[in-house]
Amino acid sequence: MLATDTDPIVAIATAPGRGGIGVVRVSAGRAGAAAAEALMQALTGQTLTARHASYVPFFDGAGTVLDRGIALYFPAPHSYTGEHVLELQGHGGPIVLQLVLQRCIEAGRAFGLRLAEPGEFTRRAFLNDKLDLAQAEAVADLIEASTEAAARSAGRSLDGAFSRDIHALVDDVVTLRMLVEATLDFPEEEIDFLEAADARGKLAAIRAQLDHVLSEARQGALLREGLAVVLAGQPNVGKSSLLNALAGAELAIVTPVAGTTRDKISQTIQIEGIPLHIIDTAGLRDTEDEVEKIGIERTWSEIGRADVVLHLLDARVGMTTEDDAIAARFPAGVPVVRVLNKTDLTDAAPEVGKRTTDHGAELCEVRLSAKQGDGVALLRAELLRIAGWQADAQSVYLARERHLIALRAAREQLAQAADHAQQNAQSLDLFAEELRLAQESLNSITGEFTSDDLLGVIFSRFCIGK
Repeated sequence: MLATDTDPIVAIATAPGRGGIGVVRVSAGRAGAAAAEALMQALTGQTLTARHASYVPFFDGAGTVLDRGIALYFPAPHSYTGEHVLELQGHGGPIVLQLVLQRCIEAGRAFGLRLAEPGEFTRRAFLNDKLDLAQAEAVADLIEASTEAAARSAGRSLDGAFSRDIHALVDDVVTLRMLVEATLDFPEEEIDFLEAADARGKLAAIRAQLDHVLSEARQGALLREGLAVVLAGQPNVGKSSLLNALAGAELAIVTPVAGTTRDKISQTIQIEGIPLHIIDTAGLRDTEDEVEKIGIERTWSEIGRADVVLHLLDARVGMTTEDDAIAARFPAGVPVVRVLNKTDLTDAAPEVGKRTTDHGAELCEVRLSAKQGDGVALLRAELLRIAGWQADAQSVYLARERHLIALRAAREQLAQAADHAQQNAQSLDLFAEELRLAQESLNSITGEFTSDDLLGVIFSRFCIGK
């Protein structure tokens, strides 16, 4: 823990702007109870009862009342940060909150009270063992959740569901490491510890549980990040109409004039709680119009960053030579759904089908009418399938990319351990080393083993006062 991690800190804990209530939060750090009591006297003129809401005036340095509100005192260690914490809840005007904040800094100057950095209160909670790292990240995820499903999953992570699963995996890995280390330390023993304890069976069970946790984490990452879905195709095939149909609102201008959309239009929608960032782009064609050329360049830039590309075609003509050229430029590895729009102008009914491309790859085709809305539900279901969403996934926890990286690393290390376990006794040291690496990968999720640089990146993304 750095010296600055024990400084007394203060910040406005509510969002910027006007509101009914505003909160100024103080964590006393190394200054302790004496500093907290001094602030109480300076701000409210009285000593507060612990964990009791008191309606009090907030005074300035001259004894003039700045505001009236609720003051709460939480002695260490029973507070959010694990330190002595004072919260002043007054009216939510930005000026009055700044006055209360400045009064706190003036009154706390004697013991080094300073403004908190982004995420510093939650960082203190982590450093003082009130939260582990996964739970601390869930605080920010809960605040930033854009869907109900994401908020519920973040709440489960904050309650410790994700951390409990990780700790259970670590405990199992540690137990197995003990068996392996015992065999390495006592090679002269006649009893083969690994065989007697069914080490291979225990390792198989750990790997199965890790696969389950990784699956849940993938679902949670999907809820947090969503999918970037780009609508691409020639002009006048109905991209803007499809955006409007998916969003359920008239967001894009729709005309029969080719090249109406000159720049991208973005909209985030929800399907089963998953955020889908739909991007309508300029039609792809050869043009001499300089403005349209810029729009087409931006289209290809968005396609390069897409998680899914919806290649729109006119159902009356299907794939053309121009569409073949467009499809050939799609980035490798990005799922492409071929959407044959305007089925209301044909005899074909909306449907989902699979076909094999000239290169032998399987491609999904969805026939629909964006104008009439027929078949749009089929496209939504296909997007969920591509995302890997499970309709019955009620127990997911919100996860971040770093969590997935750590889980995948642990899975690979356990697979290497399983390979060594099948070999002779000379491979036991490698078996033990892979288990140690897997344990470190899992511990990095909850912060049992992490670097100060990683902590700095994580908590710097929090809002001030949290």
